[in-house]
Amino acid sequence: MACSKQEPGVILPDVQPPVAEVKPFELIAKHGHVRVDNYYWLNDREDPAVIDYLNAENQYLDTMMGHTKVFQEKLFNEMRSRIKEDDSSVPYRLDDYYYYVRYVEGGEYPIYCRKKGSLDAPEEIIMDGNELGKDKPYLNFYTSVSPDHNLAAIIMDTQGRNFYTIMVKDLRTGELLTDRIEDTRGGVAWTNDNKSFYYSVPDKQTLRVFQVKRHLLGNVSHQDELVFEENDQTLDCYVTKTKSKKYVIIGSGRTDASYAMFVDADKPAKPKLIEPVQDNVQYAVDHAGGDKFYIHTNLNAVNYRLVEAPITNSGQGNWKDVIPHREDIFLEGVDYFKDYMAIQETFEGLAKIRIVKWADGSEYEMKFDEPAYSAGIAYNPAFETKVLRYSYTSMTTPNSTYDYDMETKEKTLMKEQPVLGDFDKSNYVTERVMVPARDGKRVPVSIVYRKDKFKKDGSMPGWIYAYGSYGYSMEPTFSSTRLSLLDRGFVFAIAHVRGGQEMGGEWYEDGKMMNKKNTFTDFVDCSKWLQDNGYVAKDKLFASGGSAGGLLMGAVVNMAPETYRGVIAAVPFVDVVTTMMDESIPLTTFEWLEWGNPNIQEQYEYMLSYSPYDNVEEKDYPNLLVTTGLHDSQVQYWEPAKWVALLRTKKTDQNKLFLYTNMDAGHGGASGRFERLKEIALEYAFVFDILGVYE
Repeated sequence: MACSKQEPGVILPDVQPPVAEVKPFELIAKHGHVRVDNYYWLNDREDPAVIDYLNAENQYLDTMMGHTKVFQEKLFNEMRSRIKEDDSSVPYRLDDYYYYVRYVEGGEYPIYCRKKGSLDAPEEIIMDGNELGKDKPYLNFYTSVSPDHNLAAIIMDTQGRNFYTIMVKDLRTGELLTDRIEDTRGGVAWTNDNKSFYYSVPDKQTLRVFQVKRHLLGNVSHQDELVFEENDQTLDCYVTKTKSKKYVIIGSGRTDASYAMFVDADKPAKPKLIEPVQDNVQYAVDHAGGDKFYIHTNLNAVNYRLVEAPITNSGQGNWKDVIPHREDIFLEGVDYFKDYMAIQETFEGLAKIRIVKWADGSEYEMKFDEPAYSAGIAYNPAFETKVLRYSYTSMTTPNSTYDYDMETKEKTLMKEQPVLGDFDKSNYVTERVMVPARDGKRVPVSIVYRKDKFKKDGSMPGWIYAYGSYGYSMEPTFSSTRLSLLDRGFVFAIAHVRGGQEMGGEWYEDGKMMNKKNTFTDFVDCSKWLQDNGYVAKDKLFASGGSAGGLLMGAVVNMAPETYRGVIAAVPFVDVVTTMMDESIPLTTFEWLEWGNPNIQEQYEYMLSYSPYDNVEEKDYPNLLVTTGLHDSQVQYWEPAKWVALLRTKKTDQNKLFLYTNMDAGHGGASGRFERLKEIALEYAFVFDILGVYE
């Protein structure tokens, strides 16, 4: 392999890891089963002892990885040097304005901009994220412009806990209005008179989004009209606007089911229901003009279908197929234009885009050539256009934005994301293989490596990644940071395991609830296939996953620890049963149909049989780096903290075990373009240190 040997003279400090105090706590299920959790006390972030423990773990990591600091800095600078710092997005046209986002050299955050009438016109800055984020440890923000383009809602989270503040800026004067709405979920849908907007509100304890309100400009937020309240504890609501801008859609859903209502954006009124919620039925609504809705649904269609229904009577009884269900093609979504319909589909795990002409029903499919790639319909706000904007990327091709003339079939590359330095895509090779799982299913795996470093002789270091939950598909996309692995001889693979939707609706169903273990066994089988087929050395395979992918990491190190030299579990959901039992915290009731309802004994016992925290044993584990954020709203920090504390008492090896807590961030880690690179540099250094690589 390309990696160098362990540097002589690296002597680790003689420092013992932190030891969390044992405080037994009984957890009793409704059907009587009792578990004892020795580290339950770590769930109180207001307890100074908890903060002290997390800080001690951070200090331990910092000390034990101290000898890699110079290398981490090198990796950080290397990754940063590939980024074009003064960069901008491809502008999109909406009415008489061109909107885009740009970055400045040294800037962490985006600057939202526009030009009126022409790209040669003077630039107007809607909001500068670098000014907004000044003196803030964390910032996530975006903007939403009113229909007349005179106002912009500025929507920002400064903690990483998914509570957003909405402010309003007058783009004619540059002044902020007095309007300020705290503790929203983000996202607004403007009414067409530009005088009000709809927004959603999460519960401060559970974080479940349960209300939609309408804010009238000039009012204080406590005067805002309550438009809808979701009383079903298993449902989470949202608000959006149709392609036509004619209707505001208020939706509510969980992992297995959803329903929607609509409000005329010209005449605010009580929302009208389209179809009541039904178990195992998802649907999403759009409008492209005329007197009918288009509805994307899995009703009697595990791979989804598109139906239309009259606005005046849009219930299920009037749904008429536009794109019927197909057994071999998964319908991802549809975008609508005056003369065309653009359809995004997946066949055997690869994206397809199909164009249909309204006038005569004629159609054709756009072609993509690489063996593993990701292509998708991009943001297309204009309706009366023949140009479709789409994105394309692969594990060797940087993200590219194309404009495609649906009439002439001509495509124009508007931008390929620049990668600075000596990057040459021809130096890299991507493959797509179908790996046989233990039950006979064939699991897609996307692979990339640098061809002048690669030897298919079982000697290469490898990194395998997966997610495998919620029906989210992990696309084989490009990563400039990943080049730091590939250029040092790594083979990188994405396993498209069950629980995602890469292979259609059944692929998701076969990796959730009482089939969840298929996700884990798929990952192990793909890992071993890479080793058995010469792509990766048996003692040099590393694995990573985050959130529900962190659950995957926790499960596989219990099931097959010998398969991996090291594992990175980011914000891992590892205490499945306890979290699903606690209805007062996030990721509970509205996810019972993803993981299981612990009040049902059979489902409780199945979750208990794989929950990583509940299945830690006295045995050897691989090297582990576990990361979390103190303010994480999706996987609470105490899950990984408890898991690490328990592993320290159980594991029988001398391998590394580190916990890193970002004390200023949430589920997504550090904010800003470059701060996040420092966390990636730490992850890479952790892996390279195990292999003895420091350059």
